[in-house]
Amino acid sequence: MAEKYPKDRFDAIPDDLNRVGAHRAPRAKGRGWIGFGWAALATIVLIGAGVFGLSLINGSISFHGTPGTSSASKTPTPSPTPTIVPTIDPALTVNVLNGTTTPDLAAAAGTKLTAAGIKVGALANADKTDLTQTVVYYSDPKNAGAALGVAQALPGATTAETQDYADTGADITVVLGSNFTG
Repeated sequence: MAEKYPKDRFDAIPDDLNRVGAHRAPRAKGRGWIGFGWAALATIVLIGAGVFGLSLINGSISFHGTPGTSSASKTPTPSPTPTIVPTIDPALTVNVLNGTTTPDLAAAAGTKLTAAGIKVGALANADKTDLTQTVVYYSDPKNAGAALGVAQALPGATTAETQDYADTGADITVVLGSNFTG
């Protein structure tokens, strides 16, 4: 049988305390949102750190400036643009694609290029037949001069660097447009 102890001041608990158990009071309302808030803050900080870290890895953010200088107060000095000299390189292969509905236009351009001392590879039709501009494409920047030389052999042609034709085996690819009359 349980022992009986004399009553003391701890036995008289006011009714407004709403105690449950020996020493527990009911939880305050809204207390659960504190844990959720801390979890949300931690998630935002981790995502921000991840985005910042990936930006550093990808090179989007650079810290290679001179300390103490402001780019707003500094006037940029123009850098000299290298001049590309048109050349004819007989070692390079040039493919010619007809981007129009005109028959045998690629053969006519191939004849012009061969007469200019340019080695012509394949002559074919392009996948589009509604092109208006003749463009000489090159994939390697070292072939920019040779591409300019090919463009000079074809009146109205422009040059552009792209990797779209790099897997064809040709160093330069000419896509003829309707501005080329042959």
